[in-house]
Amino acid sequence: MTDAAIERPGEVTTQRLRIGFLGVGWIGRHRMEHMLKTGLIDAVAVSDPFDGAVADAQALAPDAVRVADLDALLAQDLDGLVIATPSAVHAEQTIRALERGVAVFCQKPLGRNRAETEAAIGAAQAADRLLGVDLSYRLTDGVQRIRELLQAGELGHVHAVDLTFHNAYGPDKPWFYDPALSGGGCVMDLGVHLVDLALWLLGSPKVVDVTSHLFSEGQPLTSRDKAEDYAVATLVLEGGAVVRLACSWKLPAGQDAVISAALYGSGGGVEMRNVGGSFYDFTTERFRGTAREVLAAPPEDWGGRAAADWARRLAAGERFDPSIRSLVEVADVLDRIYRV
Repeated sequence: MTDAAIERPGEVTTQRLRIGFLGVGWIGRHRMEHMLKTGLIDAVAVSDPFDGAVADAQALAPDAVRVADLDALLAQDLDGLVIATPSAVHAEQTIRALERGVAVFCQKPLGRNRAETEAAIGAAQAADRLLGVDLSYRLTDGVQRIRELLQAGELGHVHAVDLTFHNAYGPDKPWFYDPALSGGGCVMDLGVHLVDLALWLLGSPKVVDVTSHLFSEGQPLTSRDKAEDYAVATLVLEGGAVVRLACSWKLPAGQDAVISAALYGSGGGVEMRNVGGSFYDFTTERFRGTAREVLAAPPEDWGGRAAADWARRLAAGERFDPSIRSLVEVADVLDRIYRV
């Protein structure tokens, strides 16, 4: 790919973007589908070891060729690459693509720790290419409404944040349970969303203290040789606000999932929570004393918004976005949670 393939910001390309997909399991295919719906991309090549996943992806994009690996994808004159592979290789694959001048949209986490995250972001800056990470909960209607309230100062001084993500099923891929491949357990899988939401919503405050308790199969975790399946953590922010988060896999929660984000301030409170155990349906309410007001309610198709937004930004000629550096602080907090 040449620099001429992507225009500068504000100059929307008249040619459809050539996008490759590395990993086309459910997440990769879902993001492909939403990118295709923008009308701005062509899925020109896919790579995945599983025949069924490739067949399903090619049903969405019949002209996409199957190639063997990342090297073969990068030989396809791509404008962008979508990465949906095990977490252990996210940073390495992202860096390799960026060094070839290819923009990247990567599944979370971008890196398994601060060092990997910094390296990937550094590669994006050096290449001056757009790097996106699939922190999709930012773009739910509820979180958008919460952010609007915070930016308008309508919650006053926020002093307490409670965040929860319990997945009663747990992941179905073996690599999730191998810390060498996943980087961790439920904190790396689910807690990354919670930490990101807290810091993103509150304007990237400094985290002055982190305490945590990690468990595996009901027993306290004292080393990193197992993937934790239950975790609680407390973050103390500069200014005194406290963030409490909890996440788990396979918790007997009585429903498929328990997901919520609640913020409380001197001017009231707000909460987004899932409906009926759903992973996808959320209601968001604002609290004034004992009164409540609905701000957002299902249905909404939010899961692919981050992917579609990246495609639109890439088509508009956007290059390196410095705001991606906020993920370094998220990775740092995860490192501190894992200091068992």
